[in-house]
Amino acid sequence: MNEKKNVGFLKITLLIYAVVCLVYGLGYMFISDFLVKLSGSEPVFHGWLRWSGGLLVALAIGSFLVYRKPEGQGIFITTIALGSALSSLALFCALATHEEGMNVWFIALPAIVVLILAILLWWSRQKAKNILYPE
Repeated sequence: MNEKKNVGFLKITLLIYAVVCLVYGLGYMFISDFLVKLSGSEPVFHGWLRWSGGLLVALAIGSFLVYRKPEGQGIFITTIALGSALSSLALFCALATHEEGMNVWFIALPAIVVLILAILLWWSRQKAKNILYPE
């Protein structure tokens, strides 16, 4: 019974992660110009954001696949948990080097969301360790 609860927590976390990746990924892929303008920082060529959008969409699809069958998928969960933690660190560093005219909320919101996701992923990974890393 406890094992089902642990997998349930992992699955909920994966769904949240997948939705966040899908939203940001599709945004970077298709409306990157709008997002660059919305950030309020210096204008940059928005085309370089498109590749990261594709990567985020792929991670969202991978999360949906692992959601369906999480058994033995510990490496994927560890990878996305580590990626979330490092992304959050990078975003908080960007906040610390605040450039004039930048919309702080544009960096703060994803920094907090990704930090929460990292915590949830590490926590759910620990709780579902028996399923993710079967012996």
